[in-house]
Amino acid sequence: MIAPATLLIADDDPVALALLAEVLAGEGYAVRAASGGAACLELAAREPVELAIVDLRMPDMDGLEVIRRLAVIRPGIPIIILTAFAGIDTAIEAIRSGATDYLSKPFRMEQITIAVRRILESKRLARENVQFRQERADRFGVGNLIGQSPAMVEVYKLVARVAGLDTTVLIQGETGTGKELVARAIHHASPRGGRPFVVVDCSALAETLFESELFGHERGAFTGALAARRGLFETAAGGTCLLDEIGELSPALQAKLLRALQEQSIRRVGGNEQIAVNVRMIAATNRDLRKRVDEGAFREDLYYRLNVVSIAVPPLRERGGDVHLLAQHFVDQYARAAKKAIRGLARETLDLLSAHHWPGNVRELENTIARAVALSSSELLMPDGMSLPPRADPGPLALPAPQMRLDEVRRWYVGKVLEETGGNKVHAAERLGIDRGTLHRMLRRWAMGGDVEE
Repeated sequence: MIAPATLLIADDDPVALALLAEVLAGEGYAVRAASGGAACLELAAREPVELAIVDLRMPDMDGLEVIRRLAVIRPGIPIIILTAFAGIDTAIEAIRSGATDYLSKPFRMEQITIAVRRILESKRLARENVQFRQERADRFGVGNLIGQSPAMVEVYKLVARVAGLDTTVLIQGETGTGKELVARAIHHASPRGGRPFVVVDCSALAETLFESELFGHERGAFTGALAARRGLFETAAGGTCLLDEIGELSPALQAKLLRALQEQSIRRVGGNEQIAVNVRMIAATNRDLRKRVDEGAFREDLYYRLNVVSIAVPPLRERGGDVHLLAQHFVDQYARAAKKAIRGLARETLDLLSAHHWPGNVRELENTIARAVALSSSELLMPDGMSLPPRADPGPLALPAPQMRLDEVRRWYVGKVLEETGGNKVHAAERLGIDRGTLHRMLRRWAMGGDVEE
């Protein structure tokens, strides 16, 4: 049950004070009554109140002085001023002093109740809006990017550097690495953070609907266009538009998108008016766009228009210990949602997760943990609760050539481990049982044509 709002009333007229208190209490509010300015301040200091109704003329303290002192005791408290001496100068002075509203006597009681209801509702909506924006920031902000690996630290640095700019960003990475999350982090850390964030799934847009979806259409533009409709670019006005899977656009759609980006304006289907759009563009793809440009499948001019700043989101297999951090994060998230007392993962489970290649990246890990939490009845998630395929037995290690020297075997094996870890030197050093500095020295010496004793 929600507690009633507490109102503070200050008036030196005992009849008016009693009547106000009775009417507002009848509306369901908790009322605290004070017979003067000093008593009003004393009550405000002793008990939290959500709104104050103060008479302008009181013998012990002027109502404007009460307003100024209330602002110190209860910062942000809305105040309604009541006065029998109505005048524009008085009203202006009251509002300048911090009053939220101003009512002149005599007034009808419904005026008071309407004013109180309106102010409290406005205060509630403002509070919910702040909470909503904070929740979105918590959910999509940089703080929700989990990981401490060097590769992810580089992503954090780039997000921080480009967030305050309006440049176009190209985010590249395998499916499931969290490209949209990076885009949302850029948006919410930017000056546009309070404006819309709109995602356009380029892979799901049919060519015949592309212009209508992105640019909107006028009434009667085509069969079924019964009313004018804003497109996604207009919907994102002042905010950010993520062009997800940009590599899937056909050449014809690429040309239309390039024109909109170059002109910073669009024209609705069936319309003649050019509509300026103030939108920051972020593109994301799991394709190698540079390669597609070389193959003639992607326009070079559009590529350079999008690739002002590039962020490469690393695959999970290259993020080392981030697997454990992410796994625990998802355990906490899904256990809380399911109201289960699951504390974490057993050591054997962590080892199993570390050994998995994660072709589906973070998305695959999240789904694995979500399923394990749903089916688990213990405090720790065990290996048998993970829906992972058994690790294939690689069989005996075969050398590429017979009678290899020891330095050749070492060089071959280091190269094989680097290949298996996708070139990630941190992960490779962990697999080899050496520190990263030693691995760097070995690679540097080999690159110079020599060997090194370690």
